[in-house]
Amino acid sequence: MARSAAEYLTALEPRRRPELPDTTTGTLRLDARENGRTEHWYLTVADQHVEVSRSAEDADVVIRADRAVFDRLAAGDTHISSALLRNDVTVQGNLRLMPLLRRIFPGPATARHPRELGRRAAPRRPGGQEDRR
Repeated sequence: MARSAAEYLTALEPRRRPELPDTTTGTLRLDARENGRTEHWYLTVADQHVEVSRSAEDADVVIRADRAVFDRLAAGDTHISSALLRNDVTVQGNLRLMPLLRRIFPGPATARHPRELGRRAAPRRPGGQEDRR
């Protein structure tokens, strides 16, 4: 079962994340609405690390949506750009930071890295080497 966005962000470990661009720095605030309340999650991205806190401080980009939308984003069931086009989310601030959310959340459990799929599909030559034609 997929975890909610709140569960994922709470458990996010402070380690290097090579999937994040190494030159990108900025702050994101996620405003998750549910039952008339808003939960604030503040993400600081620097040097391929993400620090998570609970704050309503100003950020470089603020992303607002219902909590269920953030849960779908965290599960990989919805892409942030698609959610924006459907008006499921509103974004204010530096839009170039918005795609970081897709890299921070884990994505669908069934997803595979494209290189892994390519290695499986590549024909093998005698001796166990891949054919690199």
